[in-house]
Amino acid sequence: MKLISWNVNGLRSVLRKGFLDFLAREAPDTLCLQETRCEPDDVEPLWLARYATYWNCAEKKGYAGTALLTRRRPRAVTLGMGRPEHDREGRILTAEFEEFFLVNVYVPNAGRDLARLGYRQQWDRDFLRYLKKLERRKPVICCGDLNVAHTELDLARPRENVGNHGFTPEERAGFAALLEAGFVDTFREFEKGGGHYTWWSLGRGVRERNIGWRIDYFLISAALRPRLKAAFIRAEVRGSDHCPVGIELD
Repeated sequence: MKLISWNVNGLRSVLRKGFLDFLAREAPDTLCLQETRCEPDDVEPLWLARYATYWNCAEKKGYAGTALLTRRRPRAVTLGMGRPEHDREGRILTAEFEEFFLVNVYVPNAGRDLARLGYRQQWDRDFLRYLKKLERRKPVICCGDLNVAHTELDLARPRENVGNHGFTPEERAGFAALLEAGFVDTFREFEKGGGHYTWWSLGRGVRERNIGWRIDYFLISAALRPRLKAAFIRAEVRGSDHCPVGIELD
C-alpha cells in the first residue's frame, strides 16, 4: 500500500504544472493534499474516476484546506478535530479505514513575527490529544505539512534559523511530544542523515542549491511499524514549494 502526502500550495496552480501526470506515474492508494486553496467544484471534474475524493475547505475562500484522494472508500470521514477554534480553516481531514485512521493535517504556521506562536502551541497540544483519542480505537497514520523542522538535520541552515518560525524551541517541542507519545517519524526509520528536505523558499536558486527544510512528515503508531516497508521524499517533483512525501506499508 502506497500513501503519499503533498502540500500543493494551491491545487488549481499545480494542476497546470503536471499534477495529473504525477498522479498517474505514482499511482498511490491514497493521496493527502494540503493547502488546496480551492473548492471541489473548481477542480473535481479533472479527477480520474478511480479515486474517491473528500474535502475539508476553509471558511475563508482561497485559504488553507485539505483533501484526500483514495482508491478504497473509507468507512467514515471526519472534518476537523471537534474544536471550533481550530476547525474553521480546513486543516484536518480524518479517514477511517478498517485497519487504521488516516489523518491528513496542515498545521498552522506560527508566522514570521511569531504572532500565532501561542495559538500554535495550543494547537499542538490539542492535536496530540486528538491523535491519542483516535489511537485508543485503532492505529493512526498522520501525514501532512507540520510546519516545523524537528532537529538541526532537518534544515540546511539551522544556526541562522534558531528562533525563527518553524524552528522555535516551542514548535520543536510540540513535534517532540508526538514522538514521546509513541508516534514514529517514518523517514527517520530509514534515513538518519541530513540534506533531505521537503520545502524550499521561492528565492532564486534556493531549491537548486537544496537550501531547504524537512517540514512534511508521515508519522505512524508504533503498532504499524512492522508493516512499514519504505519512506521516501520525492524532491525532484516540482509544481509547489513543497515536494511529495510518502510511505509504503505491507
